[in-house]
Amino acid sequence: MESALVVLSGGQDSTTCLYWALKRFGAGRVEAVTFDYGQRHRIELDCAARVAARADVLHTVLPINTFAALGGNALTDTNIVVQDSVDAQTGLPNTFVPGRNLIFLTFAAALAYSRDIHHIVTGVAQTDYSGYPDCRQATLQALEQTLRLGMEYALTLHTPLMFQSKADTVRLARDLGALPALADTHTCYNGIQPPCGECPACMLRAKGFAEASIPDPLVERFHNP
Repeated sequence: MESALVVLSGGQDSTTCLYWALKRFGAGRVEAVTFDYGQRHRIELDCAARVAARADVLHTVLPINTFAALGGNALTDTNIVVQDSVDAQTGLPNTFVPGRNLIFLTFAAALAYSRDIHHIVTGVAQTDYSGYPDCRQATLQALEQTLRLGMEYALTLHTPLMFQSKADTVRLARDLGALPALADTHTCYNGIQPPCGECPACMLRAKGFAEASIPDPLVERFHNP
């Protein structure tokens, strides 16, 4: 039987993908991997651990500290404030971590190889991706081919949210029975819980739940403890 490895950040999208993988591959056939890449908000790691425990899947945390050493973005550099704007030269927000998904998926592929797993699931989305070029379908297709050639290994990258809006992903989470798990997730760029509700990530998440007409379990958790 085939099995899958899910890249689990502790956020809304990757949690939805975890439950998608459980439905697709079955209980006992899914693992999760989380990357400690020096992110400012360590709460992501705690959330990923809680989500994995709730779903009863094997959870591996791999350390990658190079991104923190590189700096230059608001997710790893404490001297940079998250801004709801884009750089005039690159056209990208300052939350873009160059190469992050490429590196994550390469390490995930190496882990999958070592465990004889042939399917990797990631929550990247071209629809609601803040302009990040490493979330586009063309990027993932090219990377999949590179990984197959570079390791001589039959590997498939699954991107179930690629063309879904945030409202679509909320509905998918509902249909997969993942809504309770979303109460344990983290999205806020300011790294706080309850979420600030004002940063770009919080606003995008709130918009998705509002358009889907479904209450956000994370917000409900703090408003109705």
